[in-house]
Amino acid sequence: MITIYHNPHCSKSRATCDLIAGTYNSANEPTEIVEYLKQALTVAQLKPLNAQLGCTVREMIRDTEAEYKALDLSDVTLSDAQLYEALAKHPVLLQRPIVVRNGRAVIGRPPENVEALFK
Repeated sequence: MITIYHNPHCSKSRATCDLIAGTYNSANEPTEIVEYLKQALTVAQLKPLNAQLGCTVREMIRDTEAEYKALDLSDVTLSDAQLYEALAKHPVLLQRPIVVRNGRAVIGRPPENVEALFK
């Protein structure tokens, strides 16, 4: 199963979906597209996703969004719990797309990053 946390308005997210469908998913594995702006992830969902990514919570956050500045998320004293809460309440802050396969995940920026999941 391939899961793609997708924003259809994002060109990188659309390109990643196309790359998976056209190049990497030659075995036609089932694919689930999660439009996370419609279906916001909970803290309980974000934590294991973060573990699969193998990065810090901060690396999951888009620092170019207006909410980032409005919530003062650049404050280095914020805890991981506070950052997870911000992501859960403001899904636009989540890096996109995120692709999960076989217990591993990558951020598809650039889209070619997803190749690592198919090696």
